[in-house]
Order: sequence, then structure tokens, then C-alpha cells
Amino acid sequence: TRQYITKFIEMRSHLQGCALKLQTVKSHAAMAEAMANTAKAMHKMNKAVDVPAITKMMAEFEKENMKSEMMQEIMGDAIDDVMEGEENEEEEEKIVNQVLDEIGIDIQGEVPNAPAMGLASEMPVVAEGGKVAVGLGGGGGGDDNTNNNGGGDGGGGGNDRISDLEARLNNLKR
Repeated sequence: TRQYITKFIEMRSHLQGCALKLQTVKSHAAMAEAMANTAKAMHKMNKAVDVPAITKMMAEFEKENMKSEMMQEIMGDAIDDVMEGEENEEEEEKIVNQVLDEIGIDIQGEVPNAPAMGLASEMPVVAEGGKVAVGLGGGGGGDDNTNNNGGGDGGGGGNDRISDLEARLNNLKR
């Protein structure tokens, strides 16, 4: 009976080995079938896809992309130049004011402020041909004479110097 038990154990181990070999062969067959299906799919894709056309398309895309990057860089430089120009205007104004201060010219002090109303005279100005020039728009300060500080010539100015200049001008025109 010992012999039968050992033979039985031997036979069982041989059967388990055969089962493992069958399982291995089965997995190899499944792998071969999957590889065959993959090869067929790749073959169909190679027929469907035109490789030279895709290569050409990629080259065109790369060229257009480079053009786009160059245009973007040019536009960025142009915007930087424009923004830089505004800073230059401020620097130029500072330099001009510095030079004028050095020579002793005060532009703000020399030029009087313009009146709020127009400088048009209420008296008609006669030109050389005998025609009368008439100003359009608002006159020189209204009826109550509160805005012209005594500039009785109708000049509408807010400063005595301006009214004096207007009076001289009117005398020259006569």
C-alpha cells in the first residue's frame, strides 16, 4: 500500500505539471492572437495614414508657429518702444524746464491766464476792405461787467495788462 500511495502522489504531481504546461500554452496562444490582431490594426493604420502628408503638415505648422512668434516679439518690442516714448516726453519736459530756468525764462509767469469767456471784442473790427468782422459765440462778460475788472473797451479780459494791450490794439486799427 505504500507503493500505491507514492505512485498516486507521483501521478498527481505529473498531472499538476501537465495542467501548468497546458495553461502556459494557452496563454502563449492568446498572446500570439493578440499580437496578430495588433499587427493587422497597425497595417490598416499605415494604409489609412499618409505619412508624407503628415510630415508636410508638421513642417508647415512649425513654419507658421515661428512666424507667429516673430510677430508677437515684434509687437511686444513696438509696445515697449511706445511705452518708453511716454517716459522720454516727461524727461524732455524736465530738461526743457531746467534749461529755461537756467537762462531765467519763466514761461508760466510770462503768459497770462486766458479768461473763462472768449476774448472776442464786442466792438466790430473793420478790415482794410471796409468789411466788419463779427465774432461767433459768447461775447465778453455780460451786461453787469463783473468779470472784466474794469476793462471797459469790451475786451472781456480779467487783467489790467490785457485790457491795456487791447486798447492799444484798437488804437492801432483806427
